[in-house]
Amino acid sequence: MFYLSWFLGAVYVSKLSDSIGRKNGILVCLAGSLVGYVLTILALAVNSLWLVILGRAVTGFTAGNQPISQAAMTDLSRSDAEKTKNLGYCVSALSIGLITGPIVAGLLSSKSVLGDLASLALPFYVAMALVLIAIILIVLFFDDKLETRAPLRVMPIEVFRLLWQITQNPTVLRISAVYFFFIFTWNTFVIFIDNYLFSRFQFGTFGNSMAMLVIGVSLVVASTFLVSVLNSQFYKRTVVVGAAATMALSSVLVVATPWITGVLVAVVPMSAAFAVGYATLLSIYSASVGSRDQGWVMGVTTALWTLGAGLTSLIGGELTGVDIALPYYMCIGGAILSLVFVAALWGNPAIRRITQIRAADGS
Repeated sequence: MFYLSWFLGAVYVSKLSDSIGRKNGILVCLAGSLVGYVLTILALAVNSLWLVILGRAVTGFTAGNQPISQAAMTDLSRSDAEKTKNLGYCVSALSIGLITGPIVAGLLSSKSVLGDLASLALPFYVAMALVLIAIILIVLFFDDKLETRAPLRVMPIEVFRLLWQITQNPTVLRISAVYFFFIFTWNTFVIFIDNYLFSRFQFGTFGNSMAMLVIGVSLVVASTFLVSVLNSQFYKRTVVVGAAATMALSSVLVVATPWITGVLVAVVPMSAAFAVGYATLLSIYSASVGSRDQGWVMGVTTALWTLGAGLTSLIGGELTGVDIALPYYMCIGGAILSLVFVAALWGNPAIRRITQIRAADGS
């Protein structure tokens, strides 16, 4: 329910920010998160599954603060090099959240760590407090730089119109074909790594936590330091191709190596390649539309992300029952398909104009 709601809400709420501004859009998302956490706490108090589902739906539909933040970063950027670097910071922030969120939630709900203070509801109270802090920081310190705003349209059917709009923009469609399989590869890798390590190498909770820590650190380091360096030295197309090829080879190593060391080694280039390729693809998306559509196009990236995650969960779950390694063959196939679509679709002049440039000189 969370992913379905996120899929539907990401494009709509992000597009809404093109009309009401990034600041108001982020505040709408944070308010939705707050309501979702309140419903979840209430659900735990009265033992209601339906309230849990409703809370996840509300939180999912208003989880568009990530693409809005990415759009705000493009608004703040004064050059292509600065835009790419700032979008890399977005990936860094996301990665840090992915590392610390589960750890904090685990500690707050662990009786062995906090004793009687621990509970299933405590992580949600802390999440509410963090959301309130974020709201205060946005209200006091965020200066909205969106100058040109699109007309406001509030219609339920608008969600599907905005998704259909991808097909009406050939450049965005060509980028999306590559991006979808790139994200599909990453989602598959991350979603099934715990099960893979547990089933093949008998990794316990601590071992899997360390593996996730390696993934997180690799993401943070690559998105913070490598994104701007590689984009200044190579064409964006070259960076994306290199990232997808690295992800394919890393997935091959995961399947082929008989040693746990080989799998853990493969995790590092896989995560670093994703961080660099993802930030670069975001900058390509941003360059494909004008300032009035930055929220929409960043919403597209999140909608495709959630769609890929949903498909990965459905298909990969069935395949895991047959062979634990099959999801990683999906990774290899996804990365190869992204490379195929680069070769097939990115020869278009409009795509070449925005992918065969370097952030350093814009040429």
